Amino acid sequence: MGIDLKGMSRKELEKLKAKIEKALQKLDAQDRKAALAAAEKAAAAHGFSLAEITSGTAPKKAAPPKSAAKAPSPPKFRNPEDPEQTWSGKGRQPAWYKSAVAAGVSTDDLKI
Repeated sequence: MGIDLKGMSRKELEKLKAKIEKALQKLDAQDRKAALAAAEKAAAAHGFSLAEITSGTAPKKAAPPKSAAKAPSPPKFRNPEDPEQTWSGKGRQPAWYKSAVAAGVSTDDLKI
């Protein structure tokens, strides 16, 4: 398949170029179709559809019933210097609690 490009006119070369571009686009479409089919097959082998995997959403399952919102824990400790500051004893210790304990105040003295 030896094409003599040097012996072709500009018009003939442009026609050939257009044919080549069209052939490449057709091959690209075929390759994409084959890749999509392979991806769908691979996803199905794992129990998913390709749409589920690519959209980032999982298949919908029955959601557990929603429980009532948790009420905040009641305070167990109070800052003796500022009675407005309280702590439930859960989570990070407030600075006033840490400094009181470091100063030698008993945790029993901080309890409400």
